[in-house]
Amino acid sequence: MPKYPPPEAMPDQPHRVTLTAGTPVHRVHSTHRDAIGFNSEPAHAFYYGGRFDSTPYEKYGYLYVGFSVGAAVCEVLLRSIPFDSDGGTRLLPRASFERRSLSFLRLATDVDVVSLMSGRDLAAVAQDSWLVHTEGADYPQTRDWGHWIRRETAPWAQGFVWPSKREPADRVAVLFQDRCGEPALEATGAPRIDFGTEDGERWLNGVLAPYRAHTAPRPHERIL
Repeated sequence: MPKYPPPEAMPDQPHRVTLTAGTPVHRVHSTHRDAIGFNSEPAHAFYYGGRFDSTPYEKYGYLYVGFSVGAAVCEVLLRSIPFDSDGGTRLLPRASFERRSLSFLRLATDVDVVSLMSGRDLAAVAQDSWLVHTEGADYPQTRDWGHWIRRETAPWAQGFVWPSKREPADRVAVLFQDRCGEPALEATGAPRIDFGTEDGERWLNGVLAPYRAHTAPRPHERIL
């Protein structure tokens, strides 16, 4: 974790990129949640929460998307699930997926975001790959840095985009409700996948297989 807080001012002009309307994105979300709705619940400032969530000290609606199915699934469901020393298949706890779904969406409008894709992009905000690759124990600090980047790029920055930690070949993004307005996303018409159903779990295991992961068996079941 960094041994310093964000500086007083941005050291360079952040790299601004436009995600164009119609860009396909994928979102893993609680099944009860509206697929295109922002999360308005702040994370705890010092404990649980995501990389760039809002907190009681800086409130805003937010949502995360992946630019591929793999990135969306892995960022949410494979977080903090390491391989064993024998390199065997990782088991996904049932509580982590049974009440979640994946929705197929697209951007409803152009969205201007701060790029955190490269070393140069990160240096422009006084950071390095720690900001987008560190694990959950450091998320209180990444949230603080995210709040600072938001303030320093107001009002134009409608979100951030960065390489997925768990699927480095693709990107993930966070969007901010107070900058995007609504709707920032729209449904594509493809039916969502509910992981808590038998068909949805089978579909999910098809996505997880190349990542050497599988849903944990139900009681009295075993993986063949």
